[in-house]
Amino acid sequence: MGPYRDPDSAERRTAARAARALVAGGDETEDADRLFAELGFQARHGIDSATGRECSSYLATGSDRRTWGAVLVDRSATARTVIEVPHPGFDINTEKIGLALHRRLPGSVLLVAGAHRQAAAGAADVAHNNRSLFHSLAVAFAEAGLDEIQLHGFADRNLPSSDVVVSTGAAPTNRLARRIADSLSELGLRTCRSWVRRCGQLEGRTNQQGRAAAEAGTVFVHLELNWSIRSDSTIGDRVVAALAERLAEG
Repeated sequence: MGPYRDPDSAERRTAARAARALVAGGDETEDADRLFAELGFQARHGIDSATGRECSSYLATGSDRRTWGAVLVDRSATARTVIEVPHPGFDINTEKIGLALHRRLPGSVLLVAGAHRQAAAGAADVAHNNRSLFHSLAVAFAEAGLDEIQLHGFADRNLPSSDVVVSTGAAPTNRLARRIADSLSELGLRTCRSWVRRCGQLEGRTNQQGRAAAEAGTVFVHLELNWSIRSDSTIGDRVVAALAERLAEG
């Protein structure tokens, strides 16, 4: 499954500072670059060839088992949303959907975990580990005022009555989640709303980022997409477009 370790307390504090520096506004990246470098990330700045917009990327080198993933920032607008992909490679294609959504949302931040969720005896399952760097970054972004949407996937057979599950995890139901659910339903997708009924234990109620959002009173949306959606680029593109529209509205 590959190497992984949790950050220590000092590294978690550095991560929170790095996240705040990243979305503080302005064109300067020096503070964020320095703080991410302390955490073993390499910074790159330039133009996203797919959007033509200015962007920055921070990629973990994996040194000292710090397989902590990637952070991408669209710098063309004020940061408003963080798109979270906690299980890349396991929830197949969620990383592709996350990148497509990021590119449709000027000012968005894309946060992707870096290790398989089963690495280090499951410690790399960042959605359920509040000591992970992913968690530290996600919480800091939320505390800075960014809405969170977290992307997951499930097998069609695990909830054959639904195509998507929209939840807020342990956090109270919010307007953004309701509007996302409505938009996905309008696409003809069978949408399970966790605040209306049970959704086959896919509600993300033990999700650590959702629990942190519940404590802080921030906006968190937990979105589960079945394999039929994630494996079909046409349907996936329609889902991404609908999500981008709702997230742009705030």
